[in-house]
Amino acid sequence: MNLTRMARHLFAMPGALARRLPTAAMAAIEKAIARSETSHRGEIRFAAEATLDTAALFASRSARERAIDVFSELRVWDTEENNGVLLYLLLADHDIEIVADRGISAKVTPAEWEQICRRMEAALRRGEFEQGILAGVEDISRLLARYYPATSGGVNELSDKPVIL
Repeated sequence: MNLTRMARHLFAMPGALARRLPTAAMAAIEKAIARSETSHRGEIRFAAEATLDTAALFASRSARERAIDVFSELRVWDTEENNGVLLYLLLADHDIEIVADRGISAKVTPAEWEQICRRMEAALRRGEFEQGILAGVEDISRLLARYYPATSGGVNELSDKPVIL
């Protein structure tokens, strides 16, 4: 049990996520996702939460484990071509996780996803939350466009609206 991590989660200030990602930033993220999906057939979802609940903390749940849960809860896997991608932020840990469905995972290496996460986490450390997330959406979009280029009559299978958990 990591006491420092526990303290960050248990004593997080209310509204911390809203201060880092205000309404205007969330709208910009939604627009960026919508715009990016015109260049590919993939689906991108962004979800963020300030902290883990107490039970998850005591169980030493990682941000990755939580991201996989969120991937399922938001049904990111529910796309025709299995090309949904979840971009997940756990603010208390300043951790970004990318969970990709099996179609796109078969084409993109874990190292490529990890590189995107590290760049975004560097932006978070600099306090550049909106810019870092927008850059991540752009990086993910480039990968999706490489393997799932847009075709005419594409359907938006998942909401572009960011989710606060």
